[in-house]
Amino acid sequence: MDPLVLVLIVAGVACAFCWIASLITKDTSWVDRLWSIVPFVYVWIFAIAGTLAGVDATRLIVMAVLATLWGARLTFNFARKGGYTGMEDYRWAILRARMKPWQFQLFNLFFIVLYQNALLVLITLPAYIAYLHPAVFNGWDAAFAALFVAFLIGEFIADQQQWDFHRAKKAAGGHLEPGFLTTGLWRFSRHPNFFFEQAQWWTFYAIGATAAVASGLGFWGGAFNWTIVGAFLLTVLFIGSTIFTESISASKYPAYADYKRTTSMIVPLPPRRRREAEAHA
Repeated sequence: MDPLVLVLIVAGVACAFCWIASLITKDTSWVDRLWSIVPFVYVWIFAIAGTLAGVDATRLIVMAVLATLWGARLTFNFARKGGYTGMEDYRWAILRARMKPWQFQLFNLFFIVLYQNALLVLITLPAYIAYLHPAVFNGWDAAFAALFVAFLIGEFIADQQQWDFHRAKKAAGGHLEPGFLTTGLWRFSRHPNFFFEQAQWWTFYAIGATAAVASGLGFWGGAFNWTIVGAFLLTVLFIGSTIFTESISASKYPAYADYKRTTSMIVPLPPRRRREAEAHA
């Protein structure tokens, strides 16, 4: 069996579970609970298939290990914030209040369940490219793998800084000026964790592209191949999610508008001075 078929079967089961569970529990965060788990399962399916096929599966094993490290870190961070205790994403509650029940159920089925689960398949498909083109692991693979780990560490640091801030905020009685984190990595980006998250999957794509190029596919079909759609759609999702999240933050914290003027949204950059920021507002 083609490993992609098996991945699609597992993804179909995940979709059915998330949708049925959301209807039974009235909780639409089931995809969030699978988000950090099913991608590395998919990549391991490709890696095991490559190993059983008797080809050089070094690249696939490395990709599976990287995806597992990504999943372990994200699962840990999600769990300590209470993600597995039945807590629903606060953004879904806000959207539910803005929509009619039937509108939200359509949104739940087509976006939360189907689109997001499809995206989790798409971001792992560079491993399928590596399965189809089992070229020898090379220096580019090693460089991109090291870059993936660097981005992983960056995201861990950003999430830890956010965790420490919210613990301090809770200890201070629920309010700590200016109400949101502006120090550490958050001084250079309003969402450094989002930047590192997306960067990991662009790097993951680059490893798959390396396999295609090393197999002689060149730029078109090799360095630039159809699996780029996963990383691209993930970035689109994050941009949309960030805009929505920031609209909520801006309504809660008056100082957030100034933070937006002086600090890059996603890509870490030196903070703009107040006068320069106002000129670009």
